[in-house]
Amino acid sequence: MKTIFRCVAAVLLATSASWAVAQSAQNFPNRALRMVIHFPPGGPTDFVGRALGQKLSEAWKQQVVVENRPGAGGVIGIENVLRAPPDGYTMLFGTGGSLALAPALRSNLPYDVFKDLAPISLLVVNPQILVVHPSLPVRSVNELIKLAKAKPGQINYGSVGPGSPQHMGMELLKSMAGVNLVHIPYKGTAPAMTDLIAGQISAMFNSMPSVLPQIASGRMRGIAVGSAKRSPAAPDIPTVAESGPALKDFQYVTWYAMLAHAGVPKDIIAKINGELVKALSEPEMAKRFSSQGAEPAPSTPEELGKFMRKEFEDWQKVIKSANIKLE
Repeated sequence: MKTIFRCVAAVLLATSASWAVAQSAQNFPNRALRMVIHFPPGGPTDFVGRALGQKLSEAWKQQVVVENRPGAGGVIGIENVLRAPPDGYTMLFGTGGSLALAPALRSNLPYDVFKDLAPISLLVVNPQILVVHPSLPVRSVNELIKLAKAKPGQINYGSVGPGSPQHMGMELLKSMAGVNLVHIPYKGTAPAMTDLIAGQISAMFNSMPSVLPQIASGRMRGIAVGSAKRSPAAPDIPTVAESGPALKDFQYVTWYAMLAHAGVPKDIIAKINGELVKALSEPEMAKRFSSQGAEPAPSTPEELGKFMRKEFEDWQKVIKSANIKLE
């Protein structure tokens, strides 16, 4: 009799738990949510994150509070999300730099992005533009490669620091083209851009919102975009891949994605995903993002998980090829 009672109790407990999860998803959200962005306010990540946060607030009739938690290459923001209850009310607005590149570069991260975080959706892809100072006598990637081979080690480029996406994007170009360019790291985009405009450095990969106004004013020259296809925001600028057979597989973009604590129920993950996909599919939102060079790229949670893994593995190959090691 006791055995039968225990079996019945176990069944009731399991049924009750399933019902509770279903109910939590059905009623979700019934209070304010947090979206943690691991970058300072005012940048491209903030622009996209706050626009999506507003859409979610309108759809759910609940406030989505955007919190900027910059620092340590995304570690501070990600740890903040992982310390929150796994109930879906705290979301992570992450980037390829923190979700694929950093894990490929660093073995001492205090978390495992593939085990501790639950993918929700890819959000947008940002093609990066390779820009040069107007005094550099090149107007294409092929001309840059030719000049670099004629002057090995004499042409420099900037980035926002060792191991940053800009650094790795240029290292990818260097390894595929077989050229030697000197890396000059900076502590942020602003000082790197200032030195590029002043001619202190010759080249740099950077995001479209940062460089398109400078290209229009003639302070910089855009010679290529890193994406597989030309960007609607700069249709006259060719892709790096158009430069010839050696670079036909070149692709360097930055991307943003939404994730949560790995313990969040799948039904809640699916509900957040549905609203994000709906928001990103709106023509008004696509137009708004495209004007900044960001291309909406909604996905399923499973697709984002596979995409992150591939990005991680691709960067591992670049890091090994370039023998990059962070102190």
